[in-house]
Amino acid sequence: MGLADARALEPGLDVGAADFVGDAAALAKLAQWCDRFSPWATPCGTDGIFLDVTGCAHLFGDEAGLAAQTVERLARQGIECRAAIADTLGAAWAIARFGGKAAITVPRHATRQALAGLPVAALRLEPEIAALLVRLGLRRIGELYGLSRAALAARFGDSVALRLDQALGDAAEPLSPLPPAPLRWSRRSFAEPITAPEAIAAAIRALLHELSRRLAEEDTGARQLSLALYRIDGRIERAAIGTAFPSRDTRHLWRLFEERLPQIDPGLGIEDMVLTAERAEKLAPAQLGFDCDATADSAGLAALIDRLANRLGARALARPVLRESHLPERAVRFVPPLAGGDARANWNPAKPRPIRLLPRPEPIEATAPVPDDPPLLFRWRQQIHRVRHADGPERIAAEWWRAAEEPRDYYRVEDEEGRRFWLYRAGLYQPELAPRWFLHGFFG
Repeated sequence: MGLADARALEPGLDVGAADFVGDAAALAKLAQWCDRFSPWATPCGTDGIFLDVTGCAHLFGDEAGLAAQTVERLARQGIECRAAIADTLGAAWAIARFGGKAAITVPRHATRQALAGLPVAALRLEPEIAALLVRLGLRRIGELYGLSRAALAARFGDSVALRLDQALGDAAEPLSPLPPAPLRWSRRSFAEPITAPEAIAAAIRALLHELSRRLAEEDTGARQLSLALYRIDGRIERAAIGTAFPSRDTRHLWRLFEERLPQIDPGLGIEDMVLTAERAEKLAPAQLGFDCDATADSAGLAALIDRLANRLGARALARPVLRESHLPERAVRFVPPLAGGDARANWNPAKPRPIRLLPRPEPIEATAPVPDDPPLLFRWRQQIHRVRHADGPERIAAEWWRAAEEPRDYYRVEDEEGRRFWLYRAGLYQPELAPRWFLHGFFG
């Protein structure tokens, strides 16, 4: 249907540009994910994936179990699909799309019967050829079985006979799988088990050099590295590090692993070590000469963040950035240390804000003249504070689309002991209602 006709039927139709390149990349990524079912996987057209599961079905129980698990695991990712297992690629393609069930397994040597009732469009024919076959009364694949290949070729060209033979297994159809993922790991085995920390450290550095060389060949850098040390008693010691930016700097990566060495117990000896880049990303070349102060500062900060994160945990580090909001508790959000903030947000230095802001304003009892005067005293957490100095009010309201939230009148107050607080009165003044006061932060 043309876009103009569709809009005539549905004026509010939401139209977006198709991203064919992005769709193809996503399908290729999904095909790589499917290598857990078979190492031979490749995209098929724009909406399918071919898998050669020869010799793999027993790992999932049987062929029916393999098809069911494929559909189930994709459904967990929000991807609705239909799977079919048959003797040929053409038969599997046809049954997956026209079989009517989510997971179908065709028994061996039953391909002809399974295909006989399907429409001729299931042979992967051009739409014009499939429509011509239907006009001539050949609606089902089984109706083509009795026709000679020469007659089909003379009337419809070679495509109908070829697709029919491929589906029935009378013509070969090779499968070209995706190339295997690059080897992002390095391994070292020892003739004699090692136990000395110096020997373990030397082996880790050698593994890092070898892995960094492989990453350099791909123009990538490691984000997560895991080290497995296999002891002669069967136990496996593990150590893992992460980086804020992709890195293949062996000296920096070694410093991160060096802090893990005291946690490694070699036992009676380590006979094998494997270093794996669990996560790697593209690493663009960086300018390291002449005027490179900014680059050097950024690299030094990233190295510091990596060491702190590996020592304290990645969740222990964050950086506050401004966010477009008037309410103080929503004006700042915390992001990873090296992540960027909202470039549109800005800070008004003419409006001082407290050094410490409570996650949620806490209610207080306050005595204040009305309607706009600051409080004379207030009680917070069972302690009375008498106000010596005060400044305000500063009215802060929520964004216009949050009309249900009340405006606030903020005051900066100082008690008799010199402690300074940030208080506010919620809502507009109403004579018939008692004002509600809250404590929101503390000044230095």
